[in-house]
Amino acid sequence: MVKRHCTVPFKFACLTEDPTDIHQDIQIIPLPNNLRGWWCKPYMFSKQAGLKGTILYMDLDVVIADNIDKLWTYETKNWCVIRDFTRSQRPDWQKYNSSIIRFRPEQMYFIWEEFARDANKIQRTYWGDQDYLYVVTKNNPAKLWPDSWIQSWKWEIRKDKTLARGNRGDRKLVNVEDVEPPEHCCVTVFHGDPNPHNCDDPWVKANWK
Repeated sequence: MVKRHCTVPFKFACLTEDPTDIHQDIQIIPLPNNLRGWWCKPYMFSKQAGLKGTILYMDLDVVIADNIDKLWTYETKNWCVIRDFTRSQRPDWQKYNSSIIRFRPEQMYFIWEEFARDANKIQRTYWGDQDYLYVVTKNNPAKLWPDSWIQSWKWEIRKDKTLARGNRGDRKLVNVEDVEPPEHCCVTVFHGDPNPHNCDDPWVKANWK
């Protein structure tokens, strides 16, 4: 998807605890053994991760809809993040969604350094990595991308948000909708359920590849 929708030269890296079957052209950045779930994310801000240059981080559960060059070129002096999709219910909401983040590593080393000093306490204190990210960067706040560029598939693009019963992580939406991202949206985000591979909406099935 990135190759189809990006003209900016890039190298692809994957932070993972399991490199099995990952394409040979993708750089593997091993994760520490003591991190799980979304609490793996702070590690990308560490010196140990070895990232250099301008980093555009994306969760695996996003579907790219259009050219993403503007995510690289927007407000280049700042680090950038999504305004959390709670905005769809609360228009004044200013907290972060960490599905996509652009940063320069040297701007952000302090995030991991503070996390590593007392990781257990931080994981008990905050619901997830993005709540921690919002608080720890109060003195270095992000520039938020325009809401129209990155949208929640189930909360902002679809009409019906109803999920079928099932285990978290495997649930599907009850109804199929033949909808597409609006004009200025370049990435759709699948936070929570459904994951893209569990979504039967025609546009998702055509573009999740």
